[in-house]
Amino acid sequence: MIDQQNKSILNGAHEKERIAACKNLAEWDALRVELLGKNGRLTQELKTLGSCPPEERRSRGALLNALREDLETALAVKKDVLDCEEAQEKMQKDRVDVTLPCRPQPHGGFHLLSQISHDLIDYFQSRGYEVFEGPEIDSEKHNFEILNVPEHHPARQDQDTLYIKGFPGQLLRTQTTAVQSRTLLSHGVPVRGITIGSVFRNDAVDATHAPMFHQLDWFVVEPGVSMAHLNAFVLDVMSFLFQRDLSAQAARGDPIPVRFRPSFFPFTEPSLEVDCRCSRQNGELKLDMDGDWMEILGCGMIHPNVFKNCGLSTFEDGTPLQGFAGAFGIERIAMLKYGITDIRQFYENDQRWLQHYGRK
Repeated sequence: MIDQQNKSILNGAHEKERIAACKNLAEWDALRVELLGKNGRLTQELKTLGSCPPEERRSRGALLNALREDLETALAVKKDVLDCEEAQEKMQKDRVDVTLPCRPQPHGGFHLLSQISHDLIDYFQSRGYEVFEGPEIDSEKHNFEILNVPEHHPARQDQDTLYIKGFPGQLLRTQTTAVQSRTLLSHGVPVRGITIGSVFRNDAVDATHAPMFHQLDWFVVEPGVSMAHLNAFVLDVMSFLFQRDLSAQAARGDPIPVRFRPSFFPFTEPSLEVDCRCSRQNGELKLDMDGDWMEILGCGMIHPNVFKNCGLSTFEDGTPLQGFAGAFGIERIAMLKYGITDIRQFYENDQRWLQHYGRK
């Protein structure tokens, strides 16, 4: 109990009523400083104990300490109440009405490279091709040796190929043709397949080159296939890519803006490069007899050494193995088809570009 006769001692009951009446933390803190701060009223009372007679000091000190404990307890209880009220007020203020309709947001879509890849997979599967996959980190055996690329070939040098440091013979695949060698080893023949994915080259980045891009490879090993089949299939692929019926043009005797040029690839013999005449109209690439020749893809008959390196020689009926294969870059097709001039645009994540070319 507080000594009511000692007028210099605070009225504990009154001060606790004041504490209970605080409406917010600002009022609470001001009252705390007034009572218990460095220059607070109770603090000043405690400082007077040194001047009290010894017989009074003990009883007065006990009363002041008891009062301090009562006030500290009352302040702590009130602060918990005010903290809770403030938190509730903040939650109410920040409350989100989940029953409201959400704000319209732009819909996501397929990246241009993804949509072209999906379209190509659908195209090849509709013609009986199976999709095969392989690792992006591969061996020289599958990426070069089986594919008849000799050790002295420039493509196997460090300036062209990204080798894995500390892992001899391991590299980032330079071509999806590496999956062809794996498929021939594991699947056998006959086979009709494609592989699509990332490939890596030791190239500097500029408008037309990147150290990583995407490639599609197709290969057919079946009895009776020939260059004539390869020629017809390439025209069909071109017709699909550019949405123009080149086969119908040939049947009518119309000129076709496509040419086949002899070329060289270690894994095909004979080898061909395919060009088309193109011009840009309204920002898009169009097949045009008055346009410039542009390389589209490479292809050819699979080299006998590739079959030999896979331990294959004949079909089940004893006839010699024969097949054709081809490949093209997905970015190159997209750039030619949509009039895109810089390969870096595919990887910059510009939302305006993505929304323009993305498919919902």
